Amino acid sequence: MDGLTFFGLVAVSLMLAAYALEERSSWFILAFAGACCLGSLYGFLQGAWPFGLVEAIWALVALRRWQLHRRIG
Repeated sequence: MDGLTFFGLVAVSLMLAAYALEERSSWFILAFAGACCLGSLYGFLQGAWPFGLVEAIWALVALRRWQLHRRIG
């Protein structure tokens, strides 16, 4: 496994873990957004720009959800 593949594995693993824990704290929503940024970077670095673009959009959606959750809760 090369470094880029390992980076991608870590990024998507963090996304999965943060997503699974989102109901426990709004900070996990923010962690999910950060992990999506890492996933986006991975997509662009490996040359899969559609994946990178979609992950970047997911990061923006998660940031917006985090902002809304912080206002409410």
